[in-house]
Amino acid sequence: MSEPARTSDTADDDGVVAGLISNARRAMHAFLSSDQARVDEAVTALAWSIYKPEHAVALAEMAVADTGIGNVHDKITKNQRKTFGTLRDLSRAKSVGIIEEQPALGLVKYAKPVGVVAAVTPSTNPSATPVNKAMMAIKGRNAIIVAPSPAGLSTTTRTVQLMREALQTIGAPADLVQVLPAPVTKSLTNTLMQAADLVVVTGSQNNVRNAYRSGKPAIGVGAGNVPVIVDASADLAAAAAKICASKTFDNATSCSSENALVIVDAVYDAAVAALQEAGGFLADAEQKQNIQDVLWVDGHLNRKAIARDAPVFAQLAGLPERASKCRFFMVEEQGVGPGYPFSDEKLSLVLTVYRVADFTAALDKVAEILDFKGRGHSCGIHTQDMDHARKLAEELDVVRVLVNQAHTFGNGGGFDSGLNFTLSMGCGTWQGNSISENLSYRHFLNVTHLATSIPEDKPSEEALFGAYWRRYGK
Repeated sequence: MSEPARTSDTADDDGVVAGLISNARRAMHAFLSSDQARVDEAVTALAWSIYKPEHAVALAEMAVADTGIGNVHDKITKNQRKTFGTLRDLSRAKSVGIIEEQPALGLVKYAKPVGVVAAVTPSTNPSATPVNKAMMAIKGRNAIIVAPSPAGLSTTTRTVQLMREALQTIGAPADLVQVLPAPVTKSLTNTLMQAADLVVVTGSQNNVRNAYRSGKPAIGVGAGNVPVIVDASADLAAAAAKICASKTFDNATSCSSENALVIVDAVYDAAVAALQEAGGFLADAEQKQNIQDVLWVDGHLNRKAIARDAPVFAQLAGLPERASKCRFFMVEEQGVGPGYPFSDEKLSLVLTVYRVADFTAALDKVAEILDFKGRGHSCGIHTQDMDHARKLAEELDVVRVLVNQAHTFGNGGGFDSGLNFTLSMGCGTWQGNSISENLSYRHFLNVTHLATSIPEDKPSEEALFGAYWRRYGK
């Protein structure tokens, strides 16, 4: 873990990865005989390695210092809340031996490891995501090798070191969890993906595409650009409070953070007033242009402006003093697409606001936004009309539709939400992903099906074809 940085070339990459894979397989072999209690003990040890208050604080401080992204307070919360929720989910699940029996079908299901997991992790969550994936991988008695974002390398390396120490404390093989050494390059990460048994990627879409090209089974997640409807029946004060809490969490680094609000005309003025009361600053046309000029440089998000604290962003954008005292910034927009950058993901405390005639127009606008960027990920609605919520679920190509929730806190699992805790959210084939659900321990299991004979279940031809014959003939 403390070896000096190496130079990187193809031959060196092959040797480094071969060593890591060999270590991982030895650790897996030693851990394979573990029963459920022992596995759960190891998972708990990993959870405590980041949940432990002094570790949660130190890693949060390190992450912000390394990456310049987000804020320490919320990263502490993320390190602990996500880990606690994931541990809750995993502690209730079987992942060793017989995990399910279906006597009526004569089926018994046995869990087996998938093997060595290559886990690519992002700079936005350089500590929480590695632990989250490691917990899920070890739950299946796998080994995991983390490929960090270069920007988050120091934080991720320290995180992995803490996980390894936690495994050693309980007498489990430390090499169940490893990390790529510096310098982490695209070549080294690609070499790892090609050598592993399963690749799981959270981060840039280039990494996701490389994972699917690696020749190995891969799970990649998609980009977010969450639009949320404020319906005519919404509790506006409650909606504004939830939107503010969600949008401002860790300075909007989450892919689940609201990027656009689509507000129906009947409550538009009142909704904007509620958002201002909750801490929002509404930019005028000149201020909107200033925000655009600082947030994008040559068509790309400006790393010096994204995920910054509100006073810092307000100063960068030349906004008035009162803006620096607000918690987030709203810009009004009408269009969607390449010519309207505010319709895209912003990774900042900037929230785009659309005014539409009614719910039907709101649904159409959300669909337009998602078709431009974020299709498959998620959307939300604040409403008292569940028919409207169901309409979104029926008609929109998204994996998750959240109703009356703070999107960032509900989308990746919540204590008042049935979605499992995760930091990696699949977006289905709509965004080129292999899963259309939240990543969970189940994705780190192979399953053997023991099938025994049952009484014959063979319906008659009439039962299966009768209705068709009567309508169309034989």
